[in-house]
Amino acid sequence: MKDKDGKEKIDTVYQTIPNFSLLNQDSVLLTQDAFKNKIYVADFFFTSCSTICPIMHRNMKTVYDQYKDNNEVMYLSHTIDFKYDKPSVLKKYAQQLGVDDKKWQFVWGNKEEIYQLAEKNYLVVVEEDNTNRDGYIHQGWLVLIDKQKRMRGAYDGTKTEQVAQLSKDIAILLAEEN
Repeated sequence: MKDKDGKEKIDTVYQTIPNFSLLNQDSVLLTQDAFKNKIYVADFFFTSCSTICPIMHRNMKTVYDQYKDNNEVMYLSHTIDFKYDKPSVLKKYAQQLGVDDKKWQFVWGNKEEIYQLAEKNYLVVVEEDNTNRDGYIHQGWLVLIDKQKRMRGAYDGTKTEQVAQLSKDIAILLAEEN
């Protein structure tokens, strides 16, 4: 893209997260309104995952602990196991993780809703796979969303150095948006 003087310039277009309506761990309908004027970290997981999910959430909890007193930062975990991970299962999972509060929401929706959100909006691959031991394949991205519902970064939740970068980027967003 060229500016009025004919010089090349880069124009950033951010992926924007659409409105959604999903059931949370308390069986309450959760919409994008819960994240109004908040920065949040989103991910896709399932409670019976025996591979990357425990690592992702252990790492995400370190970020949660770092920002738990900041009301401008929240977390949103979408289950991809629409068959088993009903709200009551998500509630128990949140309690075991030690994050059973309004700051970290765990949501359930039908397969089409969740998978479309993952792939079309958060740009995360998720799918059922009967050949996989756990029955699902997904990427372990932690996705950083700003207060305008724009994707600002994606970090491999299994790599501590990338999770550390996520934490730094949250601080940058908090500084730039105040």
